[in-house]
Amino acid sequence: MHRKLPAMTILIADDDIDDRMFLERALRQNGYTQEIQFVEDGEELMEYLHRIGRYNELNAPWPNLLILDLNMPRKNGFQALEEIKEDPKLRRLPVVVMTTSSADEDVVKTYNLGVNSFVTKPFNFNRLVEMIGALKTYWMDTVKLPQ
Repeated sequence: MHRKLPAMTILIADDDIDDRMFLERALRQNGYTQEIQFVEDGEELMEYLHRIGRYNELNAPWPNLLILDLNMPRKNGFQALEEIKEDPKLRRLPVVVMTTSSADEDVVKTYNLGVNSFVTKPFNFNRLVEMIGALKTYWMDTVKLPQ
């Protein structure tokens, strides 16, 4: 007997169109068939999370997991992460930083701001598929997320 999976939405905040495409392909190759939403910078991310403008509740399903790039225009990932974790309505949202940086100071800063995981984007698509598989197994199949 198969159990029905709860509806799940992944929100990806990344300004690079190629990275967004590769992340979506890697998720799909790992069997993720549910909703994926994209925003291009920290300002748009906060509009999405606060349901501002085009992101009303009908157009923007609530994310169960946020994959956040650090290097984005207008509002970077550090600023967005800080806003999310300071807001009582948003702070339970699990955030995985996925960035090209592997600098110790970025790792420390994001964990001090409350990130749930920090991973460095691989430069090889096959490695990205493996990494996304591990993230999917952990965040979607193992842990219980708040609804």
